[in-house]
Amino acid sequence: MHMKFSCSTADFLQALQLVARAIGGQQALPILGNILIEVSENHCRVSATDLELSIITTLPANVESEGVITLPAKAILNFTQYNNDPEVLLETNEGTHVRCTSQHTKTMIAGEAASEYPTITQLEAQQTFTFEVEPLLQALHLVTFASARTTLRPVLSGVSIKKEKEKLILVATDSYRLSEYALNIQGAPEEISCIIPAKILEELMIILAGRKPERGMEKKSEKEQARESTTLAEVALSKQQIGLTIGSTHLLSRLIDGKFPDYQQIIPKEPVTKVLFPTQDLTTAVKRMHYFAKEINNNLTFHCGRNETRIITPQTQIGRDEATINAEATGPENKIALSSSFLIDFLEHIHDDILEMHVTDSMHPAVFRLPSEPTFLHLIMPLRMQEE
Repeated sequence: MHMKFSCSTADFLQALQLVARAIGGQQALPILGNILIEVSENHCRVSATDLELSIITTLPANVESEGVITLPAKAILNFTQYNNDPEVLLETNEGTHVRCTSQHTKTMIAGEAASEYPTITQLEAQQTFTFEVEPLLQALHLVTFASARTTLRPVLSGVSIKKEKEKLILVATDSYRLSEYALNIQGAPEEISCIIPAKILEELMIILAGRKPERGMEKKSEKEQARESTTLAEVALSKQQIGLTIGSTHLLSRLIDGKFPDYQQIIPKEPVTKVLFPTQDLTTAVKRMHYFAKEINNNLTFHCGRNETRIITPQTQIGRDEATINAEATGPENKIALSSSFLIDFLEHIHDDILEMHVTDSMHPAVFRLPSEPTFLHLIMPLRMQEE
């Protein structure tokens, strides 16, 4: 089967880099290190999978003869990435060898037959709905980072999505901290409840962020602008899988099986003490103090007074640190010990100038809220207080 097509180098590179993100570090089968390239009519379809997550995208191509082949991702990326010519031409010769040429380059890559490549099955959608990209991106940005990085408890390595009235509640937790965000949703199915692997949502964020219209867009043709500033993401759900479509790109992933922990009961209902921190002051202090705090379980103790909050680290072998932050508080004086590393992680995900911290006592989690995001909360479990 002879395959021959040409396309824009930039489009091809963008497509390859996008789908290559689905390729895992450890491949169950060697061919999973390859990218599947299918050309027909006037387009080229590029896909990759690690059997859990698949990414598929299409780009315009001048097709001389249709065909399909798989190429090692590293080799084809290497050819495309280090290429200054505006167009590339790919054709098969002698079976699975692919000749990749452009004005100044001639590269031969040994591919493998597409028949060896696992089939990426399209999902049988039972529910579909759409999101606006901007709010979805913001929700994912504030939630996904709180999911567990290990798969010891698979449900915690995902983000729980559940519909309540006209809102979709997104929650992630690794059992030490938790993020919850309620997103407005119109015209969605009545019952939505599933756990999506955080990995696919992280990939989705990268794709969505790349879709946001950049400044300087006026240089591009109207057709390109229309293609890049897609404002909707489509979601399709089946029992075991989720499919996401943004423009000409599809992500397909299996869902996580299991029951998400019932977290509602750990969220303190009525905070006793509310502190309003200037975010920048808190961030600077916590990042500086982390140097000492990390010596003893990342421990930072907050003493919340009426007009200022004192933060101290335990005495460590390398020294200790203390900071005073001017922060208005309502309610009685209070104290709590929190992890400096979880605080840094959270602070790096927010852009508000002011941050609210709600404290019940030293035994209950601290709850953080943002004035700009009323439907968002972040919770951090307390550490054991270090005696001064």
